[in-house]
Amino acid sequence: MAIFDVMNAAVQNNDADAYLGLYADDAVFVRHQSGTTMNKAEFDALIRKMMASDAMVMGPRRKIYENDDILVIHSVNDYPDGTREAVLMACSLDGGKISRVETGATPLKT
Repeated sequence: MAIFDVMNAAVQNNDADAYLGLYADDAVFVRHQSGTTMNKAEFDALIRKMMASDAMVMGPRRKIYENDDILVIHSVNDYPDGTREAVLMACSLDGGKISRVETGATPLKT
């Protein structure tokens, strides 16, 4: 099964374990909007918090492109603080796992 399909099902089911299982242990998460970088442990805590929140809505994901080396996804997410963002996510793939994620987010008016 393609990584996108597993990821999308995990998001729809709020299954943090399935979502995080897609990432390599040494994965790096780069947030271009804030200029910050997280390791997998930091990213793990963030994803679990987001998926546990009833106020967090990770909107429908749209696969832009996927092959053995890269996965590019677009989504619109609603956050507990009332903000909404259009997010473009580029995932570098290595050995069937996500090794690096880079996101760009554009704030949207709610």
